[in-house]
Amino acid sequence: MRRIHFAGLALAGVALFTGGYAAGQTANKFGQPHTVLQVSIIKYRPGTTDAQQEEIVQGLKQMAGQIPGIKNIWTKAAHLDPRNFDAEFVIEFVNREAADNYAESPIHEAWSKKLQAIREASLSPQITN
Repeated sequence: MRRIHFAGLALAGVALFTGGYAAGQTANKFGQPHTVLQVSIIKYRPGTTDAQQEEIVQGLKQMAGQIPGIKNIWTKAAHLDPRNFDAEFVIEFVNREAADNYAESPIHEAWSKKLQAIREASLSPQITN
């Protein structure tokens, strides 16, 4: 009787594991949002100070609060590639129009001038669906 009870419990455990595994496999869904991402990879000029670099990040945060249509920003590089670059940041715009308005904004222009003064090179592709 104990063997039957143990076998029943083992079978129930296997069924629960299998059901959970199958449910986990079907739950891996993804979306394709229509927001616009701008990924900027920056190489600073030699001699650029930490304070100057921090000013760029703070300016990005201020812009995000002032320019309509900026949905999210990312300011910390998790992995830099090309490796000889110094910083990465991402801006997510709600749509193409918002990205275009950002590019033409006087707020962006003022921030961009500060970045250009200390930037040796940069890449800034925009991505959307």
